[in-house]
Amino acid sequence: MAKGSINVSVENIFPLIKKFLYSDHEIFLRELISNATDATLKLKHLTSIGESKSEYGEPKIEVKIDKDGKKLHIIDQGLGMTSEEVEKYINEVAFSGAEEFLNKYEDSAKDAGIIGHFGLGFYSAFMVADKVEIITKSHSGATAAHWTCDGSPEFTLEEADKTERGTEIILHISEGEEEFLEESRIRELLTKYNKFMPIPIKFGTKEVNDPDFTPKTTTDEDGKETTEPHKQITVDDIINNPNPAWTKQPSDLEEDDYKNFYRELYPMQFEEPLFNIHLNVDYPFNLTGILYFPKMTNDLNIQKDKIQLYQNQVFVTDNVEGIVPEFLTMLRGVIDSPDIPLNVSRSYLQADGAVKKISSYITRKVADKLKSLFNNNREDFEAKWDDIKIVIEYGMLSEEKFFEKAEAFALYPTVDGKYYTFEELTNAIKAKQTDKDDKMVILYASNKDEQHAYIEAAKGKDYEVLLLDSPIVSHLMQKLETTKENISFARVDADHIDNLIKKDDTTISKLSEDEKTTLDTLLKEVIPSEKFMVQLEAMDSNASPFMITQPEFMRRMKEMQQTGGGMFGMGNMPEIYNLIVNTNHDLVSDILNTEAKEDKERLINQSLDLARLSQGLLKGEELTNFIKRSYDMIK
Repeated sequence: MAKGSINVSVENIFPLIKKFLYSDHEIFLRELISNATDATLKLKHLTSIGESKSEYGEPKIEVKIDKDGKKLHIIDQGLGMTSEEVEKYINEVAFSGAEEFLNKYEDSAKDAGIIGHFGLGFYSAFMVADKVEIITKSHSGATAAHWTCDGSPEFTLEEADKTERGTEIILHISEGEEEFLEESRIRELLTKYNKFMPIPIKFGTKEVNDPDFTPKTTTDEDGKETTEPHKQITVDDIINNPNPAWTKQPSDLEEDDYKNFYRELYPMQFEEPLFNIHLNVDYPFNLTGILYFPKMTNDLNIQKDKIQLYQNQVFVTDNVEGIVPEFLTMLRGVIDSPDIPLNVSRSYLQADGAVKKISSYITRKVADKLKSLFNNNREDFEAKWDDIKIVIEYGMLSEEKFFEKAEAFALYPTVDGKYYTFEELTNAIKAKQTDKDDKMVILYASNKDEQHAYIEAAKGKDYEVLLLDSPIVSHLMQKLETTKENISFARVDADHIDNLIKKDDTTISKLSEDEKTTLDTLLKEVIPSEKFMVQLEAMDSNASPFMITQPEFMRRMKEMQQTGGGMFGMGNMPEIYNLIVNTNHDLVSDILNTEAKEDKERLINQSLDLARLSQGLLKGEELTNFIKRSYDMIK
């Protein structure tokens, strides 16, 4: 038996491992199974090129719990190691990584999850074990070796009587870490980190129906049929899927395969995804994966952190910011790449050249898929627009390249259920919705019911009105106005329709200048100035007598402030509206011609309340009083 001391420049590395990595100590199982997988896949390669005389067979990795002995076993049938290789890889190579680890992180206890980055994967075992054994036999046929270390720099290395190729790691679980002797906890971790590892992982056994057994059915004297119970057999409980959908070629998968994999990823998600995007590239980087578009809600935050990041089928994280473009973090699915540097800071990721290329590739691939879906089945794409628009609009705002590509498939729906691309929209409205300054005005509503009267006024002039109701549409309109020439967006209730699209012809007021001055004075005496700015306008005589609007600029800035961006402080400004009074309406003339001041004020207040009611601004006590006054007038 040989004894030795691990070559490391500190008195004891193990307390430091526990201190620095304690918050993420569950990853020990991920690291050890990743090592076992690597050893197995390396053997597969060596046997395929004739450099190993071993039979590869159908190897598996086994995880066993010995609760009474307080031990956890991880057993593989991979390469195995000779005594010399144990000496080299366990005692020397890993601890050259340990030194780098210490130099970089001895002053910071916050950087959990960095073991793998420094080649310390095996030593993560000491986060949960106070003693670790390795029993290993090399594929070369050399005598098996048994390495033992109790968490101090000293170790023992002796011969072992192991006859089967591969490595068994035995963790003597520390006091306080007994959770890792519970079957439910180990199963949870295996499912979380190793669900799609490329080598089958056995965790106990299970009873299943014998596929070779056919139950017999017998009939008694009374003609009653009885079928014997199905024969049960015991089989290995393989907890992972070694060949997940993203590792296959798109040409080998049917639509049902994608849907089944979605259910495998999200067993508690009952809605089907709208469509998927299969990522598969091997130059200038390696990346595979499947992204799914789920049905979106207007709450951007609850959609995030549903994409799972893997490295060679080992789960890493479901926080993919910095790797996946921000607007796509609302999608679901899997991304797997050996070229993404793991266990480093987000700022490093964002500056990494390979990551930037990966992010750009994903953006382009998603845009190309959306364009293809639009071109191949526009009707279906339009039907799904409301469920995907938030992602597309977000992408147009945040990624310039995506904005350019979205020109081909981003849609602008109307209140009548038509869908235009931007080019189609401008061609459709150019003739009628260009104002006297040669600027095209794109009218829109955010709520068909609340803005119904304004929509009807616009349609009365044969104008097209879009329905734009997502929470970030104000930002998108601002972007379009700055990138497209001679266009502006105006919500239909931002002003009366003749002011929204000003033509050369102007409507003449029925009222004289003196009458307008008298009316203006009267209105300002009755109408609260802190809520309404009175504006006299000559409109069609059949247009509403009183109309409440909110200037496009002010309302849009407030909306942008609420969703991030816009002018500072606009979100806290009081709600101030314009009250547009139609000087050509008969009711306005009646107000002027009414003798009694009390009757004038009653007419003004009732008209104002009707305008507020149509805009959804009359609520609570004011609405109750309005209804009561209306009933009194009927009597």
